[in-house]
Amino acid sequence: MKVPLFDLGRQHAALEKELRAAFERVFASTYFIMGPEVEGFERECAAYLRVPETIAVSSGTDAILLALMALGIGPGDEVICPSYTFFATAGCISRVGATPVFVDSTPCCYNIDPARIKERITPRTKAIMPVHLFGQAAEMGIILDIAKRHGLFVIEDAAQAIGTEYQGRPAGTLGEVGCFSFFPTKNLGALGDGGLVATSDPELATRMRALRTHGSRVKYYHEMVGGNFRIDALQAAFLRAKLPHLDASHAARRTNAARYHRHFLASGLAAFPTTACVCLEAKRPEASQSRSPLLLPFACQPTHIYNQYVIRVPGTGRRDGLRAHLQAREIGTEIYYPLPLHLQECFRSLGYQEGSLPFAETFSREMVALPIFPELREEEIDTVAGEIISFLGEAPPV
Repeated sequence: MKVPLFDLGRQHAALEKELRAAFERVFASTYFIMGPEVEGFERECAAYLRVPETIAVSSGTDAILLALMALGIGPGDEVICPSYTFFATAGCISRVGATPVFVDSTPCCYNIDPARIKERITPRTKAIMPVHLFGQAAEMGIILDIAKRHGLFVIEDAAQAIGTEYQGRPAGTLGEVGCFSFFPTKNLGALGDGGLVATSDPELATRMRALRTHGSRVKYYHEMVGGNFRIDALQAAFLRAKLPHLDASHAARRTNAARYHRHFLASGLAAFPTTACVCLEAKRPEASQSRSPLLLPFACQPTHIYNQYVIRVPGTGRRDGLRAHLQAREIGTEIYYPLPLHLQECFRSLGYQEGSLPFAETFSREMVALPIFPELREEEIDTVAGEIISFLGEAPPV
């Protein structure tokens, strides 16, 4: 059975009437840049995230860039961030002239390791940028405490995590700024690019709104040098049509993840990498590393939204062998991420070497994402799980 990694056609077929109505509404209004659709989407996002201020922007990347600019981070500054994440996290830090300082991830939730953050703080550190990877919140309590004690900003990269929570609070609303992406394959995806920044600071919101439009609050009068970070009104309208369905989408993803879990655990080949999040422990126990041939995504927070369902296949070459096996059977997969940021060519001058961040490097060799989109059918999950169990059951032990 052919199983795609994503199938936006299924989602859009169910919402076709609403999406077409959104298009017709914008087309008739002739408001294509900013205007009432953008303002309405911002109000609805603010209500959903339970935060006073949201500003819709052109992409998740531009959301991060805008946050850094608004906080005045630039040349000579350092920003601490994980290495195991999408490029935009560190790329935007470099674009404003600052230096990304990479920190390893934890072996349980794959987010930035709070215990390693303190080791990398210097007099030049201006901010910490945790990433809520794959739809699960980072350990924000410890991170916020570190930031407060050292006088640092916290910029949350919540590109994959709209709707997830940390101890009852929405991810992306705990630091100074939260940054979201609406890339089409995200849990809340536009029909093109789009992003959002969220903050509880009205002065910071005012600054970001000006920077979004070339540093101008009054047309043709520029208080600062900003950029063109405006979201298209059409994308805002599409997102308004999708937003009311977001929680149901999250529930479907959790149901799909639970079905995968049941298959894999019943096979006897799989385990969770840990029974408790090591973010909360003083030591980093090696015992958290299971010897099972398949490690499942561990939900440290109950609101994990599974933007991706990423499994870990330990052993040299085994992940790639499994992926080839699935590809031959027309089952879609993706590798997030094949090379951690600290080893990317563009960051070579920062002096990191192989072995510098061992968990990030291990994850890049062993992780693979499976189909998890909300419209995935039970028989498709059964097929994917069955093929993986068959492959691992026949593969020789490491």
